[in-house]
Amino acid sequence: MNRAPDLTTAVWRKSSYSDGGGTNCLEVADGHPGIVPVRDSKKSDGPVLVFRSGSWASFLTYVTK
Repeated sequence: MNRAPDLTTAVWRKSSYSDGGGTNCLEVADGHPGIVPVRDSKKSDGPVLVFRSGSWASFLTYVTK
């Protein structure tokens, strides 16, 4: 079983592809080797999805085409 990463000191940034109105925003946390934590900016205390870096890169390649 994988352990959940410690994100208590994570520095979050909004995606450059987020809605400019601030209603549909994702945030990612940098500085976590091998993973990309992602959350909804409207629910900063809500759940965090954690992707492996390669999977996140593949996802971004697909959605930015």
